[in-house]
Amino acid sequence: MLDAIYIKHLHQNAWFSHLDLPFQNFIIEHGKKYSIEKNAAVFHAQDLFDGVYGVLEGSISLGYIDVNGNEAIAAIAEPIMWFGEISLIDQQPRSHDAIALKKSVVLQIPAQPLKAFLLQNPYYWYYFALLSSQKLRYVFLEQIAIQTQSISQRLAQRLLFILEGYGNRSCIQDFNIQISQDQLANMLTISRQTVNQELNLFEKQGIIQLGFKKIEVIDIEKLKKVAAVGYLKQ
Repeated sequence: MLDAIYIKHLHQNAWFSHLDLPFQNFIIEHGKKYSIEKNAAVFHAQDLFDGVYGVLEGSISLGYIDVNGNEAIAAIAEPIMWFGEISLIDQQPRSHDAIALKKSVVLQIPAQPLKAFLLQNPYYWYYFALLSSQKLRYVFLEQIAIQTQSISQRLAQRLLFILEGYGNRSCIQDFNIQISQDQLANMLTISRQTVNQELNLFEKQGIIQLGFKKIEVIDIEKLKKVAAVGYLKQ
C-alpha cells in the first residue's frame, strides 16, 4: 500500500484525479514503488513493456542516448507525471530511455495486472488515450513554436511546460526546475550559449533566479507574458 502522502500527491495530479474510483483504487492497490538511483534507468529504448510509470519524487529524463553518448531529451518528468503508456497502447518496445537525473521514486503500474484490468474494463482505455493525446498536444505546440516563435518565447514556453508537468499537474505548486543549461539547450535544439544569454536576461527582468543546475521561477505572470508575446514591456 502506498504511503498516505503519495496518495495525496496522486489526487493532485490532473490525470489521476479524473479517473473513476475503481481505476484509482486499482492503481493504489497494484502499484509498486521503486527507488531509482541517479543516472540509473527506469527502462531503456527497445525494452519490452513492463508497466506504466508515475514519478513520485525526483526527476526522470525521457529521451535517447546514442552509442557515442550524444543525448536527445524530449521531456523531463517530475512529480506527478506519468510516462511509458505508449508501449501499452501500440504493443511495441520502448521508444526512448527513461533515466533518473537524481535519486528518484517512481510508481509502476505493472503490465500483467494492468492488461487484465483493461481486458475486464475496456472503457478505461479511454484514460490512456487521454493521457497520450495530452502529450501529443504539447508536441504539436512545440513544433509550432520552433517554426513561428522567438527563442525567448520558446524558452519561456518550455519552462512553463515543465512547471505544468506537460499538463499532468492540476496546479503549479513547485516553482523550482531541476535542469542544467546543457539539458535545456538540448531540449530546445539551440546552443548552450544562447540558453545562457536568454536565462541571464530573464534573471535581470526578475522572472527567474538561477542556481546550480536549477532554475527558480519567481514571477510566473512575467514568464507567461514572455511565452505569449516574446518580450516584456519596458
